[in-house]
Amino acid sequence: MAGTTRTATNHWEGDLLTGNGQVTLESSGVGTFDVSWPSRAEEANGKTSPEELIAAAHSSCFNMAFSGALAKAGTPPTSLDTTAAVTFVPGTGITGIVLSVVGAVPGMSAEDFQAAAEGAKEGCPVSQALKAVPISLEASLSE
Repeated sequence: MAGTTRTATNHWEGDLLTGNGQVTLESSGVGTFDVSWPSRAEEANGKTSPEELIAAAHSSCFNMAFSGALAKAGTPPTSLDTTAAVTFVPGTGITGIVLSVVGAVPGMSAEDFQAAAEGAKEGCPVSQALKAVPISLEASLSE
């Protein structure tokens, strides 16, 4: 299978602290989103940030890796709900990522779910790309 390339663009006006920009998801065409330094370092105020976009990519990639691994093991999930929390500290950078997953997987024990989630975290291509940042995992089965 041939590889794929996805593209996003950003247009910025002004300096870092008072300027603003727009990021456009070009490949999918699903939208253009406003970004600014205050939305990154303070409150979001209806704008996105590089860290939120990383969180979106990481949670999506993790769920794909996890659902694929579970299905391959003969225990396909009914559902997986994953949150990726990316922490940014101005002047330092991204200091950590927490993946939190709750899944419905009929017939799977909590211990096996945790082990499979750890494997998916390690194997996820976005996790691989973000290895310079500590990534932790919280995994539980839904009630």
